[in-house]
Amino acid sequence: MTAVGRRAVLVGGAVVAGGGIVGGAVALRPDRPAVPVPTAGGETVAFHGPHQAGITTPAQAHAVFTALDLRPGSGPGDVRRLLRMLTDDAGRLTAGRPPLEASDPELPALPSRLTVTFGFGPGLFDVLGRGGECPAVLRDLPAFATDRLDPRWSGGDLLLQVCSDDPLPLSYALRRLVRSARSIATVRWTQRGFGPARGSEPAGTTPRNLMGQRDGTANPPAGPELDDTVWVRDGPGWLRGGSMLVLRRVRMELDTWDDFGREGKHMAVARRLDTGAPVTGGGEFDDVDPRMVDGRGIPIAIGGAHVLRATARDPGERMLRRGYSYDDGPTTDGLPDAGLLFAAYQADAARAFVPVQKRLAESDVMNQWITHVGSSTWAIPPGCVPGEVIGESLVGR
Repeated sequence: MTAVGRRAVLVGGAVVAGGGIVGGAVALRPDRPAVPVPTAGGETVAFHGPHQAGITTPAQAHAVFTALDLRPGSGPGDVRRLLRMLTDDAGRLTAGRPPLEASDPELPALPSRLTVTFGFGPGLFDVLGRGGECPAVLRDLPAFATDRLDPRWSGGDLLLQVCSDDPLPLSYALRRLVRSARSIATVRWTQRGFGPARGSEPAGTTPRNLMGQRDGTANPPAGPELDDTVWVRDGPGWLRGGSMLVLRRVRMELDTWDDFGREGKHMAVARRLDTGAPVTGGGEFDDVDPRMVDGRGIPIAIGGAHVLRATARDPGERMLRRGYSYDDGPTTDGLPDAGLLFAAYQADAARAFVPVQKRLAESDVMNQWITHVGSSTWAIPPGCVPGEVIGESLVGR
């Protein structure tokens, strides 16, 4: 089917749901048929549901975040057509099937828990003529004292977050999604990240970042606490069941960090590198005790330690931290260009991200080694059922 034919089918509302691929195949000999063998690559994550996948989904090993800008002159109808096509693409790709007009089913056949998550930036609301419905914090995130933001890593009208345990189906999914979008939108930036390879540590282990720290220890456990943290309960109907995402690109000065003493690293974070346990004792998931002192009466955890500044001080400050490392170096002078793509999901970024980041910018020992160089904010609409379009209650059909 041609791209034009596909658009005609989709715009007409005849969206065909795709099925899932649950296994691979191993050819024993050229003259014998392939024998189906279940593989991790055949695992799928449902695209449809009350919430978008890729948020509370256990983190995959690879992620790419791509921001799109709507072309000048775009209107509400263009946004609706774009989201109709992208929703259809995402439903097929996450099930292990190619988009409608594609003829290469081998590439998406093993999606490896592929997820596609959509976010709406302030500019999309403006094009829809509904600028007043964009949450104020997403339009005007405060500036923080330590920010050194680069426009090439900031902003955007529409976010595509694509995650998978395998970079091959991830790459295929991204290029097909962008291909569907490019008549209506242009690519503003793309940021790629990675986490531990699947199976390198037991499932559920807190991943390490490039500084060697366990990153995400304070995340709320699955269940009611996580749901209350992430999903919007109150607010406009189109956002209920959705979330807010603040995505920050955080550059790390890894050379100077590498040369810093190990005990100093423990103190800067207030957690040990090896176990993730607090320097005040206990296990990884215990809180740091700011009142504990040594034999001389000196606090064991210094006041500017990262964990003490980042810890939520009331339930409204809780976030789901879903970070991915990035490494674009070395640069021509041999220095690492690497760091963290910090993705913070929360029901209200004004109550969660803003006060926490303000404290960190004011006094965090880790500011000697990290710099926020990119920032974007997104309304994450709720999920959809087959036949619906992502964000339908906002953008219409």
